[in-house]
Amino acid sequence: MLTPERLFRLTIELIFVLLGSLVIWLGLLRRIYVDRHGAAWLVLGVALIVWGLRALYSPGQWWLRWQNWTRGLSLVFLGVLMLVISRVPYLWVGPMLAAGGGLLALRGLIASYLVFRPQ
Repeated sequence: MLTPERLFRLTIELIFVLLGSLVIWLGLLRRIYVDRHGAAWLVLGVALIVWGLRALYSPGQWWLRWQNWTRGLSLVFLGVLMLVISRVPYLWVGPMLAAGGGLLALRGLIASYLVFRPQ
């Protein structure tokens, strides 16, 4: 039986799967145009890395360890990918954004599995 807390977590992870699928689709079609050299892009990349590291090292319940690791690592990898995107040639931006979307979708799938896993 899903408790309200687990149902809420599952809904959040479903949103990550849908968001990741959308970013994959837009990245492969090269329909995302961002100012990857702007300050906002760099600040967001660094903020994602810091947020992910905070999720990795914050104290929490021991039974949520794998969920915290999944969330933290996905945020760190996404932040690093955003910083790398700001330095690659323009032709690589679409596939790298698609890779970021794949990372979000994979995070959603793994975390959804962890929500259903027996405690």
